[in-house]
Amino acid sequence: MAGQEDLQELLRMFTSRKVPMMAAMGHVKALQKEGLRSIEQLSKAALKTIEAAVGDAKLAKNLHTACKKHETTKKRALDDDDDASALASSPPAKKAKLLQPHKRDLDYVSMTADELETSLTLPLVEDEATIRETTVVTNRAPLLLAFAVELLRFTMPEQPPSSRLSLAQAVVSANSKAKARNLGIGQAADDDNQIPEGQPTVRVLGRDVPVLKRGDYTWTSDEKTEVVKVTTPAAETTTTSTGASETTRTWSAGQRLTSKSSTFVAHAATLTSPAQRPALMRQLMTSKPSLETATHNAWAMRARYGTSPLVQEASFDDGETGCGEFMLRAMREADVSDTVVVLSRWFGGVMLGPDRWRLMRECVDDALSCRNKTTVKLAGEAVWALDPSSKEMAIHRPEGARNYLLRSFVSGAEGGKKTSKSDDVDCLGRLLGALRLLFASWAGVLNRTQLDSRAWSWYMAIRPEVEAGPAGWGAKGPVRLARICDLARRGEGG
Repeated sequence: MAGQEDLQELLRMFTSRKVPMMAAMGHVKALQKEGLRSIEQLSKAALKTIEAAVGDAKLAKNLHTACKKHETTKKRALDDDDDASALASSPPAKKAKLLQPHKRDLDYVSMTADELETSLTLPLVEDEATIRETTVVTNRAPLLLAFAVELLRFTMPEQPPSSRLSLAQAVVSANSKAKARNLGIGQAADDDNQIPEGQPTVRVLGRDVPVLKRGDYTWTSDEKTEVVKVTTPAAETTTTSTGASETTRTWSAGQRLTSKSSTFVAHAATLTSPAQRPALMRQLMTSKPSLETATHNAWAMRARYGTSPLVQEASFDDGETGCGEFMLRAMREADVSDTVVVLSRWFGGVMLGPDRWRLMRECVDDALSCRNKTTVKLAGEAVWALDPSSKEMAIHRPEGARNYLLRSFVSGAEGGKKTSKSDDVDCLGRLLGALRLLFASWAGVLNRTQLDSRAWSWYMAIRPEVEAGPAGWGAKGPVRLARICDLARRGEGG
């Protein structure tokens, strides 16, 4: 078990630094041969040993520094636990504060699953009369976060609270970035291209969220049996829609790499006959018109004749000298056939020298590895939502999302007076109670896909009104919880 966790942590260290999965697995094997099987061992190892195993001085130094930082964080968390134990043994002088762990305080490896989930508990008020009397003041992002967290309790009940917080934060982050770009106040970078298209995803509030399975993570809670209220057809509909997305995806894309203003990206597709290549490439260019603007669109193809061991090969450089044959060699080494790969390059005006081959190889390897990834079918496995903007740990951490919720809702009945933290927590509990009442009332009628779709329209209906354009960015407004309760489905006689 520990060995499997160490392997996953090492792979995550590499992939969070934009190393393709196939290359990351090779690096991990090389490190294991040197007796380096965990982050702790890497943090104590000599840098030269890591460089010799990885074969990349820059990557080795980056990895070594990250492992040392990880171990320092782990020790700090253990020291904090000792301090907490000492405080717990003394009589409490004040009312205990609601636990608000900073991301430095939680070390997922040292905590048991139940300890982690307990530390992420959120307040809840279920009395409808109390909820209806409440008005909270907030901005749109934390309200969307609360919507997503409670929605996932019904659409993905198999996910532990930590995973729901992670997934919900991913939705809010993607929504905020898209909104900022639309308003002209965000970066124009194409964040979607930082994650390969073949990465496993789940759908939350109409957005596809890239995820990473958490291995053998298991948790125990009364909530698991309490929340499975969605009708049986929901599971069938979810599986069907997931399968449909798999069959319609033809091309898989690797990561987009940039060096000295030159950008590379590779796409791979499976074919059953060499004659399919022209049609497949036309489909790719039609679905992604931006590829037509590339300086070069080189391609390589390897296809078998039925059960014959013979393989037909063909390639085209499109002005990128040697690229076609280079891709064929990479496909031979990976023993890949019945596949066509298209490598696109936008030339930045600066010659790259030998580094050009490294970039092309990483793009091709990543695109080929993505062919084996499909939209994830959850069968009880816990997941993390991937965060492409994070360089330290490429996941959306749940404690950050929880803390954001705890501090983002204040009472609207105090006439602008400053409220205490306990009042803010109570406001959050009432909001979550209203959302749970809403989703529970519809869970037995709508399947999971329908509930996810309907939830977005409910959010749009009750979100605070703010000024249009950049002036309204981050602005707060009142939200009457009675409006959420009014959206709940009443019984036959209600």
